[in-house]
Amino acid sequence: MHEKPPEHHHETCRCCSSDPQHHQDIDTEGCSNQHNHDEPSHISPENNQETETHDHSHHDSCTCCAGEITHHDDGTHADITRPLTTSSFFLTGLDCADCAAHLEKRIAILPGVKSARINFTAGTMTVEHTTPVHAIVKAVSQAGYSAQYRDNTKRPAQISRGWIDQRTMATIISGILLVTGFVIDHVGIMTELVIPLFAGASIIGGFHTAKIGLYGLRVLSFDMNVLMTVAVVGAAAIGEWSEAATVAVLFSVGNTLQAYTMDRTRRSIRALMDLAPSQATVRRDGVESILPVGQLLIGDLIIVRPGERIAMDGIVKTGHSSVNQAAITGESIPVEKIQGDQIYAGTVNGNGVLELEVTHLSSDSTLSKIIHLVEEAQAQKAPSQQFVDLFAKYYTPIVLLTAAAIMVIPWMLFAEEFAPWFYRGLVLLVISCPCALVISTPVSIASAIGSLSRNGVLIKGGAFLEGMGTVKAIAFDKTGTLTSGHPVVTDILPLGDMNEQDLLTLAASVEQWSEHPLAAAVTEKATGLSILSSTDFHAITGRGAQAMVGADTIYAGNIHLFEELGVDLRPVQDRVISLEDKGKTVMIIGSSTAISGIIAVADTLREQSYDAVRSLHKAGIQHITMLTGDNHRVASAMAQQLNLDSYHSDLLPQEKVDTIKKLAEDYGSVAMVGDGINDAPALATSNVGIAMGVAGSDTALETADIALMSDDLKRIASIIIKGRLTLAVIKQNIAFAILVKVIFVILALFGYVDLWLAVLADTGSSILVTLNGMRLMKNN
Repeated sequence: MHEKPPEHHHETCRCCSSDPQHHQDIDTEGCSNQHNHDEPSHISPENNQETETHDHSHHDSCTCCAGEITHHDDGTHADITRPLTTSSFFLTGLDCADCAAHLEKRIAILPGVKSARINFTAGTMTVEHTTPVHAIVKAVSQAGYSAQYRDNTKRPAQISRGWIDQRTMATIISGILLVTGFVIDHVGIMTELVIPLFAGASIIGGFHTAKIGLYGLRVLSFDMNVLMTVAVVGAAAIGEWSEAATVAVLFSVGNTLQAYTMDRTRRSIRALMDLAPSQATVRRDGVESILPVGQLLIGDLIIVRPGERIAMDGIVKTGHSSVNQAAITGESIPVEKIQGDQIYAGTVNGNGVLELEVTHLSSDSTLSKIIHLVEEAQAQKAPSQQFVDLFAKYYTPIVLLTAAAIMVIPWMLFAEEFAPWFYRGLVLLVISCPCALVISTPVSIASAIGSLSRNGVLIKGGAFLEGMGTVKAIAFDKTGTLTSGHPVVTDILPLGDMNEQDLLTLAASVEQWSEHPLAAAVTEKATGLSILSSTDFHAITGRGAQAMVGADTIYAGNIHLFEELGVDLRPVQDRVISLEDKGKTVMIIGSSTAISGIIAVADTLREQSYDAVRSLHKAGIQHITMLTGDNHRVASAMAQQLNLDSYHSDLLPQEKVDTIKKLAEDYGSVAMVGDGINDAPALATSNVGIAMGVAGSDTALETADIALMSDDLKRIASIIIKGRLTLAVIKQNIAFAILVKVIFVILALFGYVDLWLAVLADTGSSILVTLNGMRLMKNN
């Protein structure tokens, strides 16, 4: 489309699409890029694409325009093509899910726009486009809303809420005019002012609605704003000025309140964006400087002083401090950080100075991924929304057709008076829009997901949150989930003249060359001891290991190894059985002729595992089981310690999948809890897969349905409770919205509902279901 060329001191520059952020602050100084805005834009006759010409006298190459550049003899150049760009925007003033759907369609049909997607609950819009950003912002503004370009490398600017002030002011003024009109009409003095007062209230209160509605009609979009505008104009046309004014004011009040409540639900995600600072202190070539986070590179060294919020993901290079990671993991107790530890953007440094090496760009940090996942989750439709969509699909057109029939059929076929039946039809028009019903589910899901995200729990969508509300059985992986995943030495039992230190030294002398987790537990326990020199190390698959220590071959392995060596096991047999019955793995240390002693190693239970199982039983979970590849005795001992309902041992990955399927057959809905990587098949098979401790794992963040940023298993019971409460609130909202609609449709058909009462029912029910859904923002 050909547009009027911009002039000096214009508010937006139509030629700059590569860095649209500068449009947010443009005033009378115009565009900060050095090119001439007096030159007109034009359509290239060769390729029928939009081109721009700029003053190129100060540049060897143009950096203000994306695309292919053609230079001319006069020092100007033409932008032949723009690359396809994906931009994100914050939206304000968007208070209705149906209105969001219509706006999405409007933006999608703009020239140069490939696709547009609006996340109503998050208040964001993502657009694939070649057209300048300001053209998209302008289109949103024409539709009656506001859009702000979103730069993920910067702290988001405070979202302008001027529209709330304008709407509030218009509502207050129109309300005063309405009340004044009613008072004058009731008192009976200066009655000639009644109609002008009501007309003024209708115009001022309904201006914003009419603006959006009329723009919708231009693009053949028939939404609630159109219906309300028709209702106001129709009521005025038949002389019902008080009704027209009342409808306009009530709808304005309802929209203002609903926009405010929706804005509160969106603040949870935008509050996450405020966590990471917009700049950081960087040390390059020995010189410290403060740079925007968007300019930082992987490998940069940043300095974090006491009390500062950390700007980037990184590894501690020097320093020691405690860091509050509540923003990422939900854990309120600060964690000690030393050299080599991982640090996350958005966390708060304690009382030490840290020097960090940046490991991720700001747009790829853990915090950025969390924000992205939460927004995606809020955008997904929950199963209950499918029912709402199906109901609205048939309800709205049926009521619209009924309203049209009531308006004209009695007048045309039965010679009834036109005005009463037209008025009754207007009432049905107002009732026909299912705003409360459409918003009932997404506002509840968004509130619950936002609440959980603030506590270190990421839900990938409403379907999984609802799924947790119906879970009847939970399966835990053992290693790394119920246990710490870090084996430790628990028992050292020497024989003969050997003491504990001698036995541990001998075992570590063999195991120092092994990479097995059990060997690592032994060498870690032996830290500080004088390990003997050993040679000729060999790992014996499924049995253990051997090495030459001095002149002797020393073995460290299980009971089967020493059975094969023909060593007399009677001195240790009872102790081995006793330790294995306690869930421990036993290593026998000795030569081919004698046993020196035994060492027991165990993967210890997490402290919170006991509380987690108790809280799940208390929450009403019918069956809690453990899946493990360990032997029967280890699994049995651990299941008894935790008071589990059952356990499944000696399982291969496929057998874990089969066990999950069997649990689903027995209990209907099953959740699987694992580490998100090794348990991927079982997690995928369950109704809801929960991965824990994934703050530093990109893979786990992507694969899990629900991700626990910390290792706190007790949060699982909280998720179940939140899921059940969410389901209850959604059912309440849907039932209430449908009941109100059905009652008022019936009453309207028989002429018992006034127009203002219909508006009050529609906007009132929308506000009530929104407020009810917002209860889920609170912690359990």
